[in-house]
Amino acid sequence: MISFLQAENISKNYGEKILFDDINIYISEGDHIAVVAKNGTGKSTLLNIIAGKDPCDSGKISYKNDLKIAYLLQDINLDPNKNVIDAVFSQQNEISEILKKYNEIIFQETENSDLQSLLDKIEALNLWDFEAKIKQILGILKITDFDKKISELSGGQQKRVALASVLITEPDLFILDEPTNHLDLAMIEWLEDYLQKSKSAIFMVTHDRYFLDRICNNILELENGKIYSYSGNYSYYIEKRAERLENINANLERSQNLLRKEQEWIKRMPKARTHKSKARIEDFDKIKEKATQFVNNKVLQIGIETSHLGNKVINIFNINKSYGDECLIKDFSYKIAKYEKIGIVGNNGSGKTTFLNILTGTIKQDTGRIEIGSTVKIAYYKQTGIHFHEDDKPIDIIKRVAETIKLKNGKTFNASGFLNYFLFSPLMQTTFVRKLSGGEKRRLYLCSILMQQPNVLILDEPTNDLDIVTLQVLEEFLMEIDASIIIVSHDRFFMDKIVEHIFIFNGKGEIKDFPGNYSQYRNSDFFIEQQNIDNQKETKIKKEKPKAEIQNSKQRKLSFNEQFELKNIECEIVELEERKALLEIEINSGNLPNNELIDKSQEFSEILKLLQNKEFRWIELSEE
Repeated sequence: MISFLQAENISKNYGEKILFDDINIYISEGDHIAVVAKNGTGKSTLLNIIAGKDPCDSGKISYKNDLKIAYLLQDINLDPNKNVIDAVFSQQNEISEILKKYNEIIFQETENSDLQSLLDKIEALNLWDFEAKIKQILGILKITDFDKKISELSGGQQKRVALASVLITEPDLFILDEPTNHLDLAMIEWLEDYLQKSKSAIFMVTHDRYFLDRICNNILELENGKIYSYSGNYSYYIEKRAERLENINANLERSQNLLRKEQEWIKRMPKARTHKSKARIEDFDKIKEKATQFVNNKVLQIGIETSHLGNKVINIFNINKSYGDECLIKDFSYKIAKYEKIGIVGNNGSGKTTFLNILTGTIKQDTGRIEIGSTVKIAYYKQTGIHFHEDDKPIDIIKRVAETIKLKNGKTFNASGFLNYFLFSPLMQTTFVRKLSGGEKRRLYLCSILMQQPNVLILDEPTNDLDIVTLQVLEEFLMEIDASIIIVSHDRFFMDKIVEHIFIFNGKGEIKDFPGNYSQYRNSDFFIEQQNIDNQKETKIKKEKPKAEIQNSKQRKLSFNEQFELKNIECEIVELEERKALLEIEINSGNLPNNELIDKSQEFSEILKLLQNKEFRWIELSEE
């Protein structure tokens, strides 16, 4: 295999903190490598160094001549003044200029003499397919308004534009930092398929464990400044890592036994030391260093006790919820049982967050009723629920929720111990919130919710920005706690471990109940049947046309303007659907002043009307 890159003996420090020391990384043709580590240990820094964006303190990196690298950063660096299409084409200068000029010309009402020469260039470079591929990728990622400024996009939309700009370059090496962030389940599965078929090598960081398992053939674990390499996917890594830690712990136990013996000898040793005794003192220091190493291989079992939960939890009777003509929940009934664990899946804008807000009383259903049991104590983890003061400290935030929590064994667990359980060291507990990373702030918010000791947990995307170790801790907590749990999440691995059955939101008001986890649903005949129904409905919508129009229609050749419009209108429909979903989240947040709520609701209705017009126009052009 062709060697792409050799990073030899590289080190990086931040002040006194050692991120990694004297490590080696080799990337060759066909490698799909992932870096796994806790937040704050230097994963993104390592990617920056490998990509040549940051220098290392020591060591060297050698690259293959003319190596083409495409780098997706976790922090977006797109030019806010560029529009979407220019941002995507930023690494394809010649192609960008040709297509940009072509798009400008076809929107002109008058003929342009440059058009034919541009068409010849497009044909010679086979750019018709290239342009279609770009628009296809953007459409799948629900980015469709190519003229929209980057500054006008949400953070999630910007991340997806950046991902599209990386994917179309077809480099020798992809370097990807959290590529699945801000993607829904359908997008993630599409990206898996895209990367599996790609001929490019991959070096990435991701916390999506199914994504790791299906894409990667090598895992690099960054721990205590060192790299441990595992030649296999995530499943292989888990198995071999356990074996490695067992060996380390066995050696630590032997070292600790030796340490105890040496301590006894030191105490008995006379003050006048011989040369031999001095040598033994030096050995003692080495043994002590080895024996006092800490290996966090096991998660503390704490067994949180929850308040008594009766048989009546949440009863839902024939609830309905619509915004304008858009029905999100239609005549839905269900009785949530004691200690039941429910997962919720569906595309953005299908009503998932609306449903959670109805259950918690944040918004009201249009019709129907919700009955809450008298013993129910609900804690609601919201996507937008983080509201900490920057000068607060984690320990103070948690203590304001509760000083202690009860355990099942009758003992108590203090706030500091609970933070430590969720990987906040004593030092981090007294650090100002402003110094915490985004993932650490989200973890703190999660702790503040769980510290309430609820017996009903409602969680809206709790896994966002959490590293794999934190996810494992959260999963263990949720599997042990005696509570009813309702979860919306795009993390398939997380859903498979926690939930017992799934509510499927199809975006048309219908909610189906599937008895199983996400993978069972994804591989079921039920899923295939639902996909076929959706495809048939979509085909029917595209083919339907008023009879009068069919009789009067005449086949003709579309103008350049109409050709371009036809190519893009389906993507525009997807963009409108995304805007509709964002409006729904804002309307349901409960945080909008009354005047803004009215404005957003009016915009929601206008979006629905515009969608209908776009769909009709698509039918009109496609028939012609």
